[in-house]
Amino acid sequence: MENKVVLVTGASSGIGSATAKLFAKNHYNIVLQYHQNEEKAQKLAEEITSTYQVKVLKIKVDITKEEDILRMKEEIKNTSLKLTGIINNAAIAIDTLPEDKTVADFKKVVSTNLIGPFMTYKYLASLMDKGFIINIGSTNGIDSYYPYSMDYDASKAGLHILTKDMAVDLGPNIRVNAVAPGWVETPMNESLTKEYKQEEIKKIIMNRFATPEEIAEVIYFLASDKASYINGAVIVVDGGRK
Repeated sequence: MENKVVLVTGASSGIGSATAKLFAKNHYNIVLQYHQNEEKAQKLAEEITSTYQVKVLKIKVDITKEEDILRMKEEIKNTSLKLTGIINNAAIAIDTLPEDKTVADFKKVVSTNLIGPFMTYKYLASLMDKGFIINIGSTNGIDSYYPYSMDYDASKAGLHILTKDMAVDLGPNIRVNAVAPGWVETPMNESLTKEYKQEEIKKIIMNRFATPEEIAEVIYFLASDKASYINGAVIVVDGGRK
């Protein structure tokens, strides 16, 4: 039990935080990657350690920088932690009108949401003999089209295809799947107006946004032996769209 180790990127809040806690509850040691929010990351690390008595390795990494990913690999190698799984959760959105989008912002979104997961696969999968990779995609990458999010949508669509290619490359010993949430109550969506949220909720059969904990449960299922024959899949978790 205590040898199981999962890397969660973007772990300091939202889906990442809920996922890290759930895996810790199930006796995983946690490699907690964050980029900017040192205070939240430290608080989460302390909460996990005290509540679940597992090891936590907290690493500040810019997921878009190759040198940072390589440094993270070395930090993991230099511990007694043997990596079991990777959850590529770190993501950003820069929503603007299409005519206002800059090439720099488009590249930043794609670098974080798509190239980052590619680099963790490229450099960290070699630390695993067996295990899992779970990419956090989005219904935006399937059939929920928002022109002001075209960079985010494109990055998530790419991540879904990357998931399938990674599964072919790493199988059968390392299973690779993606979770594609719809709307979730996360810090990324805190700036939405009440009116906008109400309009989006009308499109959802469950009549609400998901909680981060509900998405974490699906992620944990895909990592578990109960999902041992699920590979190369993109699992939609959107409450049902009307």
